[in-house]
Amino acid sequence: MPLLQPARTPTMYFIGVTTGSSSIMRVFPRWAEHLGIDARITGIDLPLDADPAAYREVVSFIKNDPLSLGALVTTHKLNLFKASRDLFDGAGEDTRLLDEVSSISKRGAELWGHAMDPLTSGLSLLAIVGEDAWRGGEHLVLLGAGGSSLALTLFLHRRKVAGESVPDRVVVTNRREHRLDEMRQIHAAIGFSIPIDYILAPDPQVNDAAVSQAPPGSVIVNATGLGKDRPGSPLTDAVRFPARAIAWDFNYRGDLVFLDQARSQAAPAGLGIEDGWVYFLHGWTRVISEVFHIDIPTAGPEFDKLGEIARGATEKG
Repeated sequence: MPLLQPARTPTMYFIGVTTGSSSIMRVFPRWAEHLGIDARITGIDLPLDADPAAYREVVSFIKNDPLSLGALVTTHKLNLFKASRDLFDGAGEDTRLLDEVSSISKRGAELWGHAMDPLTSGLSLLAIVGEDAWRGGEHLVLLGAGGSSLALTLFLHRRKVAGESVPDRVVVTNRREHRLDEMRQIHAAIGFSIPIDYILAPDPQVNDAAVSQAPPGSVIVNATGLGKDRPGSPLTDAVRFPARAIAWDFNYRGDLVFLDQARSQAAPAGLGIEDGWVYFLHGWTRVISEVFHIDIPTAGPEFDKLGEIARGATEKG
């Protein structure tokens, strides 16, 4: 458990596992200067599946320390909220639905928790495909049924209900049945509005088949963590991507073998290749906006400028 010292200046925290190696430690100071934020960022590292008391200690510290303004939470989103939900004075709709927090912020004396992934994953998808991309029967194939995949399906469900463009079908694969069951339960609770297939994929050949059977122009997403957290890809080298498909990896660091597989077919199949960089930008800027109560655009010149600043910080770091 880290030693938590009262903040001497306005501070935002990054709650993760190995936060010191994250590029945000170099990016945040430059963003803060550009946005006129007088604050610093500090990492809080906790082991995977930490003791609930550790999560409660971190949340209580942020809640009670005047200059600790909030945090972005990564790996610990589910466990942290499970251990400390009673410490939050308010929570967003998606926090209650997903039972997790990725953003901790303050509204006056109240501590609030938000699950930002439905918004940030959706904004990232629209940045890649465009607002009106889904017009020809394309599918969204999600390789992996974890929290980010679930969040993206919620975003698309709301678009469908609002009468906006969505994929013709969603296909979700996962190595373990329980993740698919969890997704099914939440989808049933909200009346999920898009045709969907849940496919148990204990070996990568099943994923290969799901990808190759998708219509031209579909979006194929690596949401497994393979290529970053663990080596490899959810696909084999024998996979055949649909013509004009977009291969999107939620990660932007690591070996990214999935994208290498797509690049090998990019020219003949007319594929688009996207890493997780824009997802990183939206993930952090939405939480920063919430923590510091400032307006940060989700597109346009100012958002692009933040991307340039971040790219410069990471390339020079």
